[in-house]
Amino acid sequence: MAENRAKMPMQPKFNFMWFWALVAIGIIGVSLFGEPETRPIEGDWDMINGLVENGCVARIEVKDRENASVYLTQEMVDSLIKDDRFKNMPTTGAQIEFNTGGDVQDFREQIERAEARAKENGIEAAKVKIKYLRSERGWVEYLFDFLPWILIIAVWLIFMRGMMRSAGGGGAGGGIMNVGKARAQMADKNNKERITFKDVAGLEEAKVEIMEIVDFLRKADKYRALGAKIPKGALLAGPPGTGKTLLAKAVAGEANVPFLSISGSDFVEMFVGVGASRVRDLFEQAKKVAPCIVFIDEIDAIGRARGKNSGFSGNDERENTLNQLLTEMDGFQTNAGVIVLAATNRVDILDKALMRAGRFDRQIEVGLPDVKERKEIFDVHLKRLKLDANLDREFLAKQTPGFAGADIANVCNEAALIAARNNKDCVTQEDFLAAIDRIVGGLERRNMPMTERERRSTAIHEAGHATVMWRLKNCDPVLKITIIPRGRSLGATWYLPEERVNHNVEHFMHKLAGLLGGRIAEQMLLNITSTGAINDLERTTKTAYAMVAYYGMSPKVGNISFYDATGQRDMFTKPFSEQTAILIDEEVRRIVDEAVELTRKIILDERESIERLADLLLDKETIFSEDVEKILGKSAQQIEKEKQEPTNKEEESKVREAEVVESEEASITYIVEPTTERGEKEKTE
Repeated sequence: MAENRAKMPMQPKFNFMWFWALVAIGIIGVSLFGEPETRPIEGDWDMINGLVENGCVARIEVKDRENASVYLTQEMVDSLIKDDRFKNMPTTGAQIEFNTGGDVQDFREQIERAEARAKENGIEAAKVKIKYLRSERGWVEYLFDFLPWILIIAVWLIFMRGMMRSAGGGGAGGGIMNVGKARAQMADKNNKERITFKDVAGLEEAKVEIMEIVDFLRKADKYRALGAKIPKGALLAGPPGTGKTLLAKAVAGEANVPFLSISGSDFVEMFVGVGASRVRDLFEQAKKVAPCIVFIDEIDAIGRARGKNSGFSGNDERENTLNQLLTEMDGFQTNAGVIVLAATNRVDILDKALMRAGRFDRQIEVGLPDVKERKEIFDVHLKRLKLDANLDREFLAKQTPGFAGADIANVCNEAALIAARNNKDCVTQEDFLAAIDRIVGGLERRNMPMTERERRSTAIHEAGHATVMWRLKNCDPVLKITIIPRGRSLGATWYLPEERVNHNVEHFMHKLAGLLGGRIAEQMLLNITSTGAINDLERTTKTAYAMVAYYGMSPKVGNISFYDATGQRDMFTKPFSEQTAILIDEEVRRIVDEAVELTRKIILDERESIERLADLLLDKETIFSEDVEKILGKSAQQIEKEKQEPTNKEEESKVREAEVVESEEASITYIVEPTTERGEKEKTE
């Protein structure tokens, strides 16, 4: 019996919405496909009197003393139907309807006078029969009268039911009265699959600061003994995908205290006052289980600076919610033992009152990972993949500068998809490089229609980029060149950016020359100016303006920066005069012209090499740094590195000699001191 029950399929539950859907479909079907009813034409007293005088009327039915229906004789129906006034008149049933005005006596007298005139005119017509009726309303009429109200009540009930469901999601029992309850999720510290700091690669500095908060909650007596106060909150700030939410999940896994998590958008509701009510309820829940941690993800949803919201009213719901949050974090009431963690990638738009000490005491920067941290992130995401034994993880970390943790996870997944698409047994390094190209440049478009002249122009363009970057020591090392269209680009020169933290004028000038190499090569070698350099020109212009207006690298403009780090400046207001704007434009043009001259000189000297690179590109479509080195020789970066190697070796030898001396001195000291002590001890005895 139990087996039969297990095999029986689950019966679908009856949903009352299907009933209303069938009713609506039935009404629409009857109205659209039902037989059309021909209604009588509208008439007036003049028309009715004329018809009675001519003996056309057979009988008249008066319903409810006002609505009169006129039935004509069949002979008159056939003759009158030809008249334009009666062309829409039905041939059966009542032909004309009109309103008597409610006075039955006057109606009867007018009909009698019309009959008298008919007799005077010699028309021998039968007397018009008049029948008075009184309508009796049936259940169908009452149903149609009340049907709109029934539909309104049904929609209201469905709406309230949905509200109860959504309101009951956060509070126990649900109900419309729970709409102001916070929907915070309590982390289970006994969960076996919880995330810990071991699952978070990199972010060592952020881990230290976060772990101090967790340690305070675990060992509060140690800190209180020294008079330290528990911090009110910490704000995790950084670009998207760097692991802010993951770090908060790790805190939940590491802490032995309750952890309540909620999103900033959960406080935003269409009802006035609900957001502030949910903030109050959240902190009430936290006080009951204190000490605890409250995590608010994407706090910019409610923490936007007041007075700059999209609403026009000063009594904005977001501002009320923010005011309540400010009061709860540091107001007259003290929330002892409640620490607030928050995450956002829009620190610049947060309210200053929210950012002050006493509310968010610490702002933890969760930035993009460096090459070492990227290798650790790769190690985490590569655990679940079947990899080639020769995979170089340090090489992958170097190939992904500027990638966040989410981007690296995407690279690993994309590489596995590419390997499966090519029917491979494991994921190789080629698959990872293809995945990086796919994410950065877009999907390959090998079937894109291009003429031979366009392919030649693209090859010259990319060869110009590569040659200029190869000859300038401050340009990034060229990795590969391709003329296979990807995304919106016809070709690309891939290079490996060096993760510099400080740039000078020479660095920027060499970068500008590398960006302009493709356009200048087309102009000098093919005598054409195409639209393919739009991205290069855009980046060149932005870099040149940043040099002049932001970094103070123009002698004429001086050591002045018009950069706004706060993001509060009005976009329509310039912080400089028109004369300064003209001077900035002139300096930008001068810098770009100098970069163009440097580029022209290199291309003029390497004209034959660029032609050979272009021919090789047209043949192979994709070439690597080894192919470029066969044509151009060693790059300027390699030559500069070789010059620095002897100096580095001398410094290393000096350091080693110093270490040897220190170790020898330490060993001598270690040998002498015990002997002396032993001798003194013997003498004392």
